[in-house]
Amino acid sequence: MAGTLYLCATPIGNLEDITFRVLRTLKEADLIAAEDTRHSIKLLNHFEIKTPMTSYHEYNKVEKAAYLVSQMAQGLNVALITDAGTPGISDPGEELVRQCYEAGIEVTSLPGPAACITALTMSGLSTRRFCFEAFLPSEKGDKKERARILEELKRETRTIIVYEAPHHLVKTLKDLYQALGNRRITVCRELTKKHETAFRTTFEQALSAYEVEEPRGECVIVIEGISVRELEEEKIRSWEEMSLEDHLEYYMKGGMDKKEAMKAVAKDRGVSRREIYQQTLK
Repeated sequence: MAGTLYLCATPIGNLEDITFRVLRTLKEADLIAAEDTRHSIKLLNHFEIKTPMTSYHEYNKVEKAAYLVSQMAQGLNVALITDAGTPGISDPGEELVRQCYEAGIEVTSLPGPAACITALTMSGLSTRRFCFEAFLPSEKGDKKERARILEELKRETRTIIVYEAPHHLVKTLKDLYQALGNRRITVCRELTKKHETAFRTTFEQALSAYEVEEPRGECVIVIEGISVRELEEEKIRSWEEMSLEDHLEYYMKGGMDKKEAMKAVAKDRGVSRREIYQQTLK
């Protein structure tokens, strides 16, 4: 029989957050695949876990996943751990999961710590609906993709969660402020650790504070989404700034005939279709 892939959530700071089930699985597995074996060996040593370990990270995820799948196909059970938190969230674990399903290997997830959920629940912002952006693309790596995502987030009504390293925090806060305006935010740092902080603030206040005190520790930024009312007002402003001809062309390029486009434009602008018709005649 084929083995199983176990996605084992590990502490994001406080070692007491590990579950009994994860400890048992790490001890009983045939092999542990770790994002950084040098980092994870400290966790295993702390809990006296002697299971063999192999590296599985961003730069070997495709070929190493194929190897791990072949081992599970032969009956081995593999436990996957990341540097901290739940595997598969903003890390290469998703590739291994995908290959396992393609090969018919069973996958199960052992719940536990996740920085995004921890930060969201202590942010004081709405938790009913949220979106997770992980790390924004770096400007050096993909400046256009970063700009595209920031543009999308301007119209996001859900609470937004973003990860960031301390040395990039100020730059990212500036970019978010410029794109989204002065929203309410909570900056969570050093989650579950001794110096854990949840800084409930705004973009402006956060930038002023971090100009005086350099941020330390891995950060999670939780951002208030735009309200439906503000979103509607923004749409109205964008239509008002567009000429009537461009507004009609926008819908007609999308496949509408002229009659349908005039109806849509009238609704956007809060006027009658007759008025739009008369203006087009002029």
